[in-house]
Amino acid sequence: MKIYISVDMEGISGINCPDYVLKGTYLYLAGQRLMTEDVNAAVRGAFDAGADEVIVADMHGASGNILVENLDPRALFLAGTPHQPRFPFLDETVDGVFLVGYHAMAGTLQGNLEHTMSSASWFRYTVNGAAFGEIEIDAAIAGECGVPVVMVSGDDKLCEESIKMLGNIEAAMVKQGLGRQSALCLSPQYGRKRVYESAKKAVERLVAGEKFPIFKVTSPVVVQTTYKMVPDADRANVYGTRRVDGYTVEEIRNRMADFYGGIWKEYGVEKKI
Repeated sequence: MKIYISVDMEGISGINCPDYVLKGTYLYLAGQRLMTEDVNAAVRGAFDAGADEVIVADMHGASGNILVENLDPRALFLAGTPHQPRFPFLDETVDGVFLVGYHAMAGTLQGNLEHTMSSASWFRYTVNGAAFGEIEIDAAIAGECGVPVVMVSGDDKLCEESIKMLGNIEAAMVKQGLGRQSALCLSPQYGRKRVYESAKKAVERLVAGEKFPIFKVTSPVVVQTTYKMVPDADRANVYGTRRVDGYTVEEIRNRMADFYGGIWKEYGVEKKI
């Protein structure tokens, strides 16, 4: 039983504002500790339910956020950028994906630290006409690798979005979003308890033979990115794209993964650890 854990930072227990998630800010070191302990809770839950292997991928910003010396020693740790493709070592041999510490898509009312990929420049991101956030992007890439998302954690808006889009998965709500920089948080200890329980339950369901739905998008994949500023759209409007309006750029590819470096099995690199 193999589990792949992709970790973001905005939806971690106890985190509510940018100072926790931006390197160099006064709360960032506390954010690293909080992030690492939520990850450890997910790792423990997976192993306690019967997982044989767990890969943890630090996907927040430029990576380097998880305190590797404090990480559960049973987990394999994937860090560094650029990820090429987005999820190295994710293939059909993995049984399920956890998306830990994620956040709601850009524009979500009262979503704590809501955004899609770039809080500085992206306003809206659609795939085949439907609004997507990072949950949907990563679930679609996992789906193209033949793997379902089985567990998520974050605020209440993230959990609602995930269940709506992905179905009956395990969702650990660790806080209630009140605004982009405010949230009603569970204590980190209780948040980690919820992460642990959701992770454990997700793997128990897999071990019992339950089939989680695999999230896929229809090909060709039409992506439109609407930027907050026209100069950002100017820079994104390169060969192979279409300018929809002053703020929006469209691009079409065969798969969702093709926007993010493809899928791992096509690289032909075997895991040696």
